[in-house]
Amino acid sequence: MSESGGPPPSVFHMLEKSVGRRVLVIVEPQYGYEGILAAVTYEPPGIWLSNADAVILRATIAQPFPQVVSKENRSEIFVNVRNIQRLEVLHKGK
Repeated sequence: MSESGGPPPSVFHMLEKSVGRRVLVIVEPQYGYEGILAAVTYEPPGIWLSNADAVILRATIAQPFPQVVSKENRSEIFVNVRNIQRLEVLHKGK
């Protein structure tokens, strides 16, 4: 943590490298957002997603890694960095 109690600058540099790419942001074990990373802000510390969807995640015994089971359109959304449990950069499918 930095002196102000926020995330270290390296987190923001990593996020800035992914601007324009599709990401999955998990804020709770079964809930998150999927969208295009549009901007990274330092104050308040967070990210803006465009073309975003709220997603529900489920894991099963057969598939222990959570998978997206449903989506709901949310357009644009701001997510505070402190609420993010995991962030995945999604690669384009062939």
